[in-house]
Amino acid sequence: MKKKVLYYLLFLPLISVLTNCSSKEEFDKYYSRPDYLESPIYQQLEARGNFSSLTTLIEKAGYKDILSKAGYWTMMAPNDEAFTKFFQEQGIANASSVDSTTASKIVRYALIYNAFRTERLSDYQSRAGWEEDNAFRRRTAYYDGFKSKVVDNTTNIEASVSVGSSVIVAGSNRNNTPGGDYYIPGDNNNKYLTYFVQEYMDALGLSAYDYNYFYPNSTYTGFNVLKGKTVEADIVAENGIIHEVDEVSLPLINLDQKLEESPNYSIFRSLLETNLVNYVFDQDATTTYQNFTRKTDKAYVKVYDPALFFSPNNENYIKESDNDGQNDAYTMFVPENAVLQNFIDDILLKNYTALDKLPKYIFEDFFNAHMVRNAVWPSQVASYSNGLDEDIRIDINTDVNEAEVLSNGFFYGTNKIQESNLFYSVYTSAYLDPKFTLATRLYNDGSGYREIISNLTGKYTLFLPSDEILISHGYGYDINRSEWTYESPTTGVRVAGTLARTRLLRILYNGIVPTPNGELDDLSGSGIIRSGDFDLAGEYIKWGNNQVWAAGNEALGNKVNILGYEDQRNGRTYYIDNILEFSEQFQGTDIFDLAVQNTQFQSFVRLMLGAGLLDRTTGTIAGVELGTSYTFVIPNNAAVTQATKDGVIPGNASTGVPNYTPTDQQEKEKLIDFIRYHILATRTASDDGLINGQTETLLKNGLGEKTYVNVSSAPGDLLFVDSANRISNYIPSASNNLADRSLVHLVDNYLLYTE
Repeated sequence: MKKKVLYYLLFLPLISVLTNCSSKEEFDKYYSRPDYLESPIYQQLEARGNFSSLTTLIEKAGYKDILSKAGYWTMMAPNDEAFTKFFQEQGIANASSVDSTTASKIVRYALIYNAFRTERLSDYQSRAGWEEDNAFRRRTAYYDGFKSKVVDNTTNIEASVSVGSSVIVAGSNRNNTPGGDYYIPGDNNNKYLTYFVQEYMDALGLSAYDYNYFYPNSTYTGFNVLKGKTVEADIVAENGIIHEVDEVSLPLINLDQKLEESPNYSIFRSLLETNLVNYVFDQDATTTYQNFTRKTDKAYVKVYDPALFFSPNNENYIKESDNDGQNDAYTMFVPENAVLQNFIDDILLKNYTALDKLPKYIFEDFFNAHMVRNAVWPSQVASYSNGLDEDIRIDINTDVNEAEVLSNGFFYGTNKIQESNLFYSVYTSAYLDPKFTLATRLYNDGSGYREIISNLTGKYTLFLPSDEILISHGYGYDINRSEWTYESPTTGVRVAGTLARTRLLRILYNGIVPTPNGELDDLSGSGIIRSGDFDLAGEYIKWGNNQVWAAGNEALGNKVNILGYEDQRNGRTYYIDNILEFSEQFQGTDIFDLAVQNTQFQSFVRLMLGAGLLDRTTGTIAGVELGTSYTFVIPNNAAVTQATKDGVIPGNASTGVPNYTPTDQQEKEKLIDFIRYHILATRTASDDGLINGQTETLLKNGLGEKTYVNVSSAPGDLLFVDSANRISNYIPSASNNLADRSLVHLVDNYLLYTE
């Protein structure tokens, strides 16, 4: 029943006409094409009389029928004057002399999918709807499809394909990502056409400068299509919109094709092809090719490494949404051969014997440094970042030899390398030297160390242990299990994974020292300095007589010697013969040892022992943990005597001799509170100005609340102010003693907590 009703509704108009019309003429009149409807694109061009060359090419390309019927196109239509100039430039007699392949290229590249008036060309068709004035490109009907490639000895392809043979190749139509797709069947990788419309230019703050940078011999008009200008816009047709232009445009090549066709950049391309390109057999591509050609050849896809910021042969931009190629494109800055060869000789091969010895990640970083996943407009270079998230260091006015708009982005041929942080920083000393692969691996594995020491805006000193040194201390990396390993050279205890990695992270972090004023350029004197990136998570190390050491070295008695150094743009790298060890003994052991070496610590240490806070055997201090930052403020003997006289701690108030072992519980708790108020928790303060302000102590008040001491630090000065505003000054000659993530200072006064 439902089918009958639907049938009746669909054919009711026809039944009505047949019932009421007395002749075929009336039927035809009812269904005839309305008079008000404009002619289709082909007929419009033909009728206008100044597109005779274009209509001839449309016929040769087989598009007359397509453009003569229903559809939805925008055509950037070159007029006859444009073709006259084109024929002269190409050495072609006239339109009749153009072969069908060239005709097809011109016609299909002039055709944009969907119909766009001028006011819509600057708008982006996003997934969420129209975004006004956010587009400068449109996808065309032209695509390269499959090409034949001759295999040479640099082609990375399956072993069964011999050198000298030809293979069928398609370009990637997606950016290769780990686990993702680089080729989607059914997507022809259509090329884009770039135009310059005033609304878009204004919205982005662009001007004629940006247009003329690419087309210096053309005039910017506010509606240009590549190097040409629009003569008449918004010619309405039944099946779309025509914009008359004064230039003929052959399909633009893409970034991949530009490299292939440009001998000036052959070294850049060779490095890229040899190390980061593979020709991969693809069944979907093979099926498409065989169905289209009726041939039996296998088809391969040219695939760029997933580590690259994008694939230079992908016409589709990122494809996060179908039309994102309308509002952005790629950019490559490509150094010419002579410049790149100098960089190879001076930088890349400084410590390697040949390019094929370099780790793959170096090539990945080098190319990503020259790639931007945006269309970089000349007037706004400073607004963009490369694939390493660095600013662009190419001067657009002096460092660019040629600039070209391509089908999938902008190409800048340069006389300068993009001077990436990775190749000119203290990080480079490890990164580009095979003797330091373990350190480099850890710098690179998400620790954040690479970002710190490769930062060219800061200044650093790097103490760098070689693989040989790290291995001799029990550290290694299991490639098969992808995990760090550590085996104690003294006990033989072995750990792997996170525990081993954490140990080595701490050791290498000890060797990263911010030195904005070159504080460690001369190690012949002596001093103390905090490692790390001023994040206050670092530990202190000392230097003296061209040696350096951390808390663990001091405990073990094995200081670090300097083997040599290398200066980079952001500081100095020291090559060392040992590791900067962190301490694995409890802080109490270090404090007790200080009391043995310097009697001024003894009174306070005796108080710690008598109160039961310090275990002499293990070195543990109640409430103090290994691996946590502390500052130990130790009053000297005179200060302890004064505290006794003042009745702050138990003892003989007349003589000032403390009761080191009080038996009365109340007196013992009074002594414990006194000691805890001299241990600052979570922060390590020194006389360097890095730590200032209220700092928590181990003491809790009667309500269980935290108590604080005010730290005042400046270069060469350090003092502590208690809650009663009493001041304790550090004694420089007996302070800045290293312990596990801690410093121990001797002071001239005791600290008093008052409610």
